[in-house]
Amino acid sequence: MTSHDEYVSVRYLVDDVQAAADFYTTHLGFTLNSSAAPAFADVTRGRLRLLLSGPASSGARATPKEAAVPGGNRIHLTYDDLDAEIDRLSDAGLTFRSEVVAGPGGRQILLADPAGNLIELFQPARRP
Repeated sequence: MTSHDEYVSVRYLVDDVQAAADFYTTHLGFTLNSSAAPAFADVTRGRLRLLLSGPASSGARATPKEAAVPGGNRIHLTYDDLDAEIDRLSDAGLTFRSEVVAGPGGRQILLADPAGNLIELFQPARRP
């Protein structure tokens, strides 16, 4: 298990814990920390600990029905070469939820996990 202050933890409610864990570890560079599938698993990437809570988990059972919908929040993953990452994920058969959007801070595109939770893939703008 992990030290409580070693990671920033975010909980995602998912309908299939194994599919979610496979998605994050196969496609987005996360490492499986622990699994009690089908109820729960957690995956880590850097200092981010993503808590994947299935319908039988205490995290999901404690969530009011009106709040138990995917997509309201999203994690933000930073890449040096967004286009290469888009190509890699597209080649893996994944589809995106948005087009690339550019702004003064950089460029981003949205991807969804198997439960519909959003992931923002982001490339910061280059500064002179």
